[in-house]
Amino acid sequence: MSSLAWCLTGAGHWLSQSLDLALARNDVDFFLSRAAEEVLALYGLEGRLARRPLFLDRQASSPLSGRLARGDYGSLVVAPATSNSVAKFVLGLSDSLVTTLFAQAGKSRVPVAVLPTDTAPEMESVDPKGQTVVVRPRPLDLAYVERLAAFPGVTVLTSPEALAIWLERR
Repeated sequence: MSSLAWCLTGAGHWLSQSLDLALARNDVDFFLSRAAEEVLALYGLEGRLARRPLFLDRQASSPLSGRLARGDYGSLVVAPATSNSVAKFVLGLSDSLVTTLFAQAGKSRVPVAVLPTDTAPEMESVDPKGQTVVVRPRPLDLAYVERLAAFPGVTVLTSPEALAIWLERR
């Protein structure tokens, strides 16, 4: 079975839980947006990716996306996914490593799982200092999540538990 491409974006919500799921596997290559690098450091989680295959958003052309077309990965996971990433997916923008990987997965018929941070009108999240905060996604953000769920080959998940079940089936 091909390995799993796992994209991290600049989301703190569900970041620790997503990392737990990814790091429990031995077949994951990590792809980080520039914002993901910052957020991992803010939450003190960057060390958890030591000694794991890790690719950073450093090239404008994102040649790494060719690995999906080549069949190197059986699935693509974007968890957690910021509202910015979800909007770009829906609008077809491919201007970063993560958005280009998402687009290439669709073109290559590679199954995609997305765990958006904005899944309900009001949610509790934990900030980098461990404080609980209430987040209220904009209606536009929720609408983009709904539109993304209609994409062929894309599974939108609403919790880390749902992502765990999706991963078990891979």
